[in-house]
Amino acid sequence: MAKNETVDAGVQAAQAPAKKKKKGRKTLIVLLIIVAALVGAALLLKSCSGNKRRAGASNVEYAEAQVEKRSIKSSLSGSGSLQPADSYTVTTLVEGEILSADFEEGDMVEKDAVLYRVDSSNASNSIEQAQNSRNQAERSLEQQRRNYEKAVDKQYVRSDVAGTVISMTVEVGDKVNAGQTVATVRDSSVMELEVPFPADDAQGFSAGQTATVTLDSTFETLTGTVKDVSPVSVVGVGNTITRAVTVTVSNPGGLTDTQSATVSIGGVNCAGSGTFTYRAQGTVTSSVSGTVTKIVVPKGGTVARDGTVMIIGGDYADTIQSASDSLQNSSNSLRNAQLSVEKAQDQLDNYTIKSPISGTIVDKQYKAGDTIVSGTGRTLCTIYDLSYLEMTINIDELDITTIKVGQTVDITADAVEGRRYSGVITKVSLLASSGSGGATYYPVTIRLDEFDGLRPGMNADAEIVLEEASDVLAIPSRAVNRGDYVLITASSPSAANADKERKAPDGYVYVKVTTGVSDDDYTEITSGLQEGDTIAYRSNSGSNNMMGMGMGMGMGMGGGMPGGGMPSGGNRPSGNYSGGNRTGGTR
Repeated sequence: MAKNETVDAGVQAAQAPAKKKKKGRKTLIVLLIIVAALVGAALLLKSCSGNKRRAGASNVEYAEAQVEKRSIKSSLSGSGSLQPADSYTVTTLVEGEILSADFEEGDMVEKDAVLYRVDSSNASNSIEQAQNSRNQAERSLEQQRRNYEKAVDKQYVRSDVAGTVISMTVEVGDKVNAGQTVATVRDSSVMELEVPFPADDAQGFSAGQTATVTLDSTFETLTGTVKDVSPVSVVGVGNTITRAVTVTVSNPGGLTDTQSATVSIGGVNCAGSGTFTYRAQGTVTSSVSGTVTKIVVPKGGTVARDGTVMIIGGDYADTIQSASDSLQNSSNSLRNAQLSVEKAQDQLDNYTIKSPISGTIVDKQYKAGDTIVSGTGRTLCTIYDLSYLEMTINIDELDITTIKVGQTVDITADAVEGRRYSGVITKVSLLASSGSGGATYYPVTIRLDEFDGLRPGMNADAEIVLEEASDVLAIPSRAVNRGDYVLITASSPSAANADKERKAPDGYVYVKVTTGVSDDDYTEITSGLQEGDTIAYRSNSGSNNMMGMGMGMGMGMGGGMPGGGMPSGGNRPSGNYSGGNRTGGTR
């Protein structure tokens, strides 16, 4: 064998036993199987007709191709059904005769446009009944509110007059009955004195006029004020005609209702004396039965008019609670009545059916004069928003990172031959789904704004271009070996750059290349090759045969696969991706 000549991994493995004897029966059996396989491969290759070139003693066939320029496009493809931007099936919950339906299939309608009017006479009657019930509930609630407020108020025992509590007949813990007197309140700060005056003189008096009051017992004089002059004249002692004049006097502290006095007004003396009375005095009674729980104003204390003297509780608390419960029940009844009115109103609104979206009527199942009855289909019509179309395709998890919102998409449909449409990705979902074989896919939504000729429901194919390059040097992808090496003929112009350390079959050399855009079939070469170079790679038959042998021998027992094998850079073989294929470029 020549110094620079190499053979493939399978041949090297077959020659190994000749260089180093293996011990063990098992090893010998394996080697015999390998030799038999190689002999069979050699016979098969020999029997194959063809014009492929053989390299050295290895009998490996190589296909040759020229480095040439072409366009390469790496893309993902998928298919899906076109859908409208939005759709709505108009349904109804009401029954009755359709009075109007002033639209037809194909018409454009705006959002909230009236589509149907249904006879609503029954609903109107229901509203009236519900409103009457609500009004009754409102009146009942108001009455229960007053009852509750009265019940709460009655627990406070109040004084009708302002003054000092001069007596208290009960104490905390005592039980009282309705109407029982519990205290006496008196206002003794001002005393009143009513005396007779000659009628002729009294006619000249007026309220607010100053009067002089002389006490009968001590002849002490006090200054008073005319409060009132009676308009009625009466016959007094000795057939004198008199009128009663009432005078008020500030109590200096010693006046009581047992003392008497005379009055002089404007130099005119009264016709007789009178006895002092308190300006105000009254008894405090409880209007309810219960137990005294608190004395608010004790004996000797001062209370205002309508001021609370004490609070009644005990058994009476049950009365208040009962009133509170009645109030709450009335409030609930009113709320239920109000809900009934609202429900009846909503029901009435349902008899006027409006469009929920702007769009095109694509299906009309009911027309004016039809009757909607229970038990029949309630779908009235269907509306599509055709401002744009959408489709969804599934992308494999291995490719989803190459997809972004905003990317353009080429769309084609069998229903519209010869037309290509442009779409844009609007959503890349994070919600994954599982397919056959445990593969994971992610839905990708595509929007079409221009779709003349397309209709919702049509099937369409989408192609997402990932990379593309035009008029670039390219070679078959399978010609790129591990480490980005390419086998070329020794006569190629780029052979001058051959890697001297890497052994190649007779007539070939390995050169290091830099790759660019790649699809399933071709790979762009950005450096390392030029036009005029002839590359070589294993033909299909040879590759398949040697691949089978390599799998049986641990892929050449760790050795490389000169002149063929999987391309470097992790180029993926063609196959289905999320309902679509990776597509290659065209020449």
